[in-house]
Amino acid sequence: MKLRYLATVVLLALTTVAAHAQVGLYFNPVAIVASNSVADNGPYAFLGQNSTSQVFYGYNLGGYWDFYHSGKVGAGFDMRYSDLHANNALLRDFLTGVRVSATPFARPFKPYAEITVGPGTTKAPLSTIHITKLDYAVFAGVDYALAHHVDFRVFEVGYGSLATASTSTVAASGPSIPASRLLNFSSGLVFRF
Repeated sequence: MKLRYLATVVLLALTTVAAHAQVGLYFNPVAIVASNSVADNGPYAFLGQNSTSQVFYGYNLGGYWDFYHSGKVGAGFDMRYSDLHANNALLRDFLTGVRVSATPFARPFKPYAEITVGPGTTKAPLSTIHITKLDYAVFAGVDYALAHHVDFRVFEVGYGSLATASTSTVAASGPSIPASRLLNFSSGLVFRF
């Protein structure tokens, strides 16, 4: 008897969580400022020869699933793919992580924060060699509800790090280049279901 009661309570709790679950899909333009403290002057310099920073432009495509809600706080996970280019260099990453959102104000503003990790791939401007390393990033932003199923992503800012292609990683020569710092800026639309 007690097992049936426990199974019923668990089933009802899961149904309540599923009823409040929210899925969002986005396809947004993004700009990333990639910088490094050491300039690479070799043929495989990701940021350009003797350069310590470069601005990459492209898009990110992703989605989130907020499966937990308690009061004005939601939690779930986010998955995103970014494709960016600058100066014939390439930067791609596929990040997954946890997401926390809140509605502390009267609708329509909803701030959120995410911690993500995944593989990041880079290619230097004068090379055909792709280097894939571990990438991480933290993001924070605010969505504004435009309609029942559409949000405007007012802004999203992120900070991450990725060991990029360099003369030391590809040719094993030259100075050791540390991981590049990645500062992300994005805005656009989010479609909620």
